[in-house]
Amino acid sequence: MAGLNNINISEKYKLTPPGDLYNEIPLAGASEKTVVSGRNEIMNFMNHEASRKLIVITGPCSIHNEADAVEYASRLAALKRKVDDKIFLVMRVYFEKPRTTVGWKGLIYDPDLNRSYDFEKGLRLARRIMKQVNEIGIPVGTEILDPIITQYIADQVSWAAIGARTTESQTHRQMVSGLSMPVGFKNATNGNIDVAVDAIQAASAPHAFIGVMPDGQTGIFRTKGNRYCHVILRGGKNSPNYYPQYIAFTTELLRQHGLAQNIIVDCSHDNSLKNFKNQGAVFRNIIRQKQEGNESVIGVMLESHLREGSQKLSAGVCPEPGLSITDSCIGWNETEELILEAYENLS
Repeated sequence: MAGLNNINISEKYKLTPPGDLYNEIPLAGASEKTVVSGRNEIMNFMNHEASRKLIVITGPCSIHNEADAVEYASRLAALKRKVDDKIFLVMRVYFEKPRTTVGWKGLIYDPDLNRSYDFEKGLRLARRIMKQVNEIGIPVGTEILDPIITQYIADQVSWAAIGARTTESQTHRQMVSGLSMPVGFKNATNGNIDVAVDAIQAASAPHAFIGVMPDGQTGIFRTKGNRYCHVILRGGKNSPNYYPQYIAFTTELLRQHGLAQNIIVDCSHDNSLKNFKNQGAVFRNIIRQKQEGNESVIGVMLESHLREGSQKLSAGVCPEPGLSITDSCIGWNETEELILEAYENLS
C-alpha cells in the first residue's frame, strides 16, 4: 500500500486548535464591544435603519506589518471622531490573498515574507492585530478565503467579503450561511453579477457542512442561513460597473429575486481600471449618486495605506514601512481628504 497516499506531501504537522488560540488571544472588553456594535451597525444599514449615511471600508490591500496596521487604525480612529455621525468607518484587515497563479498569499500563510509558511506565527499575529484594531475602536473587515482559517479569526470580524474568484464556490456559500457577521459577495472577475445574486440566495438558506471544531476535531455544522448578505460591485475585465445604470440593474436583479437591495461598491480593481489613482473618481461618483437619492448603495471600499503606491517583495529585503507589497493603494492624505469631502457632501 506504500506510495498510494501523500505522494506530493513533503511535510505535515499538527496545528494549534482554534479554541486554544481564542483562549490565548481572547476577544474581550473593548475589542468585543467594537465587534458587536460594528456588526449591529452594518445590519442596521442593510435593514435601512441606520442613522448614518454611508459605510466606508478602507485600509491596505493586505496587511504585512503589525506596526503599520496599528498606525493606520489609530489614524482612522481620529478621523472617525470627525465623521462618525454620517460615515461608519470599517478597516480593511486582509490577511489572505487569492492568487491567479503564485505569489505571496498573505500574513497568515507567510508572516516572515520568506516562504517559510509559519502558520502558527501567522495565526497568532493575525488575531493580535485584529484585537488591537478592535480595541482602538475600529471594526474589522476582511476577506474570507480558507474555511479552516476562518475558524481562527471569525470572532474578531464585523464585516466580511467573499472574493470574485470564490463567489461561485459552494464551500464558501455554505460557510457564509453560518457566519455571524454581514458578508458581501463580489461579482465575478468577468463582470457577471448574477453569480453574486445566486450566492446570496444560497447563503441565505440553511446548510450542513464539515468543518473544524474549537478543539481541532472535524465536525458537522448545521446552519440557519445568513440574512445579511449583499452584493459587492468590483467591475470586470477592465470594465467598471459602478455607474448609475449598473447600480439600477443590480438593484432590480436583487428585487426580482426577493432579496434586500443592498450594494457596496469597490472603488479599486476593475472599477478603477486597475489604476489606484482612479479610486478617488469612483468614490466621488458614488457620493454624487447618494446625493441624488440612491438608497441601494450602502457603502464603498477603498484600498488605502499610509503611503501611496506599492513596492515589490524581494527576497532578503525588508519592505519599506507604510507601503503596500500587493496592490497599489492611495495614501493616507488622499484617503482622509476623500472621507472628509464625502462628510461635507452627504446631507
